[in-house]
Amino acid sequence: MIQVNVKELLKKQKRSKYWFVKNMEGGYQALTRLMENQTSSIRFDTLEKMCDLFDCEIGEIIVRKKGNKKHE
Repeated sequence: MIQVNVKELLKKQKRSKYWFVKNMEGGYQALTRLMENQTSSIRFDTLEKMCDLFDCEIGEIIVRKKGNKKHE
């Protein structure tokens, strides 16, 4: 399963959900779904903005977890 590590990055950098939503300048519900891994797609410009915001690479944001298939 592909996951977005927003919560982990926020925790690692000691940042809040409020900080993330404010700095991403997106819709609260859409960003919350992203944080909760309840989204089925993500735009490249969103990924780039997250990389800039967290000062990290895409591989730190998006990870593949084996053995956690959502649909079997």
